[in-house]
Amino acid sequence: MEEEYSFVDTSKLLQAASDFSFDPGTRSEAAVKEFLASFPLPVIINALQTKGDVPGLEDALIDCLEKIFKTKYGASLIPHFMPFILVGLQAYSQRVRNLSCKTISSLLKNLEDTSGLATSLIKENGVYPLLLDCLVDGDEQTAVAATDAIRDLSCSQQGIEIIFPATPNEATDITNLAARCSSLGRVRVLALIVKLFSTSNAVASLVYNSNLLGLLEAEVRNVNDTLATLSVLELLYELAEVQHGMEYVLRTNILQLLISIIRNSTAESMLRSRAMMISGRLLSKENVLMFIDESSIKAVISAIDERLSVLDNSEDADECECGLEAMGQIGSSTQGAVLLISNTSAARRVVNAAFDLHGRGKQLAALHSLGNIVGGTRPENNKLLNADSEESLKRLIYETASNTPKLIPSGLVLSILKLESEFRIAGYRLISGLGARPWFLVEICSRQEIIKILTDSFTETTKIGMEARYNCVEAIYKALSSSSKFLNDPALSGTAEKLVEAIRKGPYLAKGRQREAQPEVATADRF
Repeated sequence: MEEEYSFVDTSKLLQAASDFSFDPGTRSEAAVKEFLASFPLPVIINALQTKGDVPGLEDALIDCLEKIFKTKYGASLIPHFMPFILVGLQAYSQRVRNLSCKTISSLLKNLEDTSGLATSLIKENGVYPLLLDCLVDGDEQTAVAATDAIRDLSCSQQGIEIIFPATPNEATDITNLAARCSSLGRVRVLALIVKLFSTSNAVASLVYNSNLLGLLEAEVRNVNDTLATLSVLELLYELAEVQHGMEYVLRTNILQLLISIIRNSTAESMLRSRAMMISGRLLSKENVLMFIDESSIKAVISAIDERLSVLDNSEDADECECGLEAMGQIGSSTQGAVLLISNTSAARRVVNAAFDLHGRGKQLAALHSLGNIVGGTRPENNKLLNADSEESLKRLIYETASNTPKLIPSGLVLSILKLESEFRIAGYRLISGLGARPWFLVEICSRQEIIKILTDSFTETTKIGMEARYNCVEAIYKALSSSSKFLNDPALSGTAEKLVEAIRKGPYLAKGRQREAQPEVATADRF
């Protein structure tokens, strides 16, 4: 049989494989069947293994096989060629190893059903240890493909049992693997842990109970290696975004370690910035107090505020912006906003920065942050805080306004709406949140310059800007119409009509009025 497939015109195969893989999209089942009718898989595999010195043949065949195995028909052929996959996972060529890892993913995605065929093949053929070898010893692309394959394996109960067996196997135990590999390999193992953690709540529980998050803790403690610590912080940043991540991460000492980094004046600025952002993400959920007490949240807010006080006269704008953004993330939940406003220094810092026209990046970050704190991203029935927090917020905003030439909050808002689009978008979110407060609603609705900007369909030219402006108008009108006091006020009747008309037109440019197209590319000067 091998002799039958060994005689093939490699030039024809090269041309056919190149043509087949040239299309950047996924090939159809029919196209795969047609190609394999001319060049059966054994022919392609034999040519790949005995490619000799034919330039470009390996790359063409690998691209061709990758497209074949991505289809359901191609994946159905994989079980018949497991010996080739096993050899490929141990090949010298990184491209072949990469292909083999991707082929395992295709096998799992296309053939894993209630019968457990794919995982059975992986277990019977000892594929999992080979994937781990590709993870720690392969090049970057191979490591990514191996990580993806292991994550796909964890999506089934049978696969989970291979990765987390009842009786741990020393050769494949993830903790042991991290301990015996290089620093690069260890970071890759940590990245695998994060990927597994994000698979499902069940797998996250296994990761936590296996103390694999402890490996991340240990790396964060190693502040002597900035690059390694930064790599781990990037993984934690990803971990904090996982839906069920907060529940498990907050059970560890990771938050305390992040606070230590934020307060460490000798640490690299980028480490402190990342620590702030991760802390903000971890504490941004509305149910955060189910997993942590108020004192820990207050400690994070204080640490960030203390660091920002040091940066007041510093040129390190990036770290300052990260700190302000982190405060906004914490304040995006109702309880987080209450705790942040209770820290007068931190709250005043955000409000002052939001209306400081001199620090551009800092102001933009603070505007978004303040927008979160006042409820710009929270549901309508959850924008307001408790009485003490509301009184403190109102006092802070009026104090800030009185210390500027604008004198009143509406003057500050108008100055923001006269800035560039990115500032206006942040301003819309701020107005949407603050508009739930009657004192601020009066400020906005009594300032016709503001209403004119908000209700002008041509104020914004980008989709995100148009939608932000429209959502802001809707929020103001809902707040206005919810109070009979405001609706019956003759001074506000005209404003309500303008808001209704703007809502009727929709978020995008009104029909019947078109701006003349403006050229975006200038013609070249000629000699």
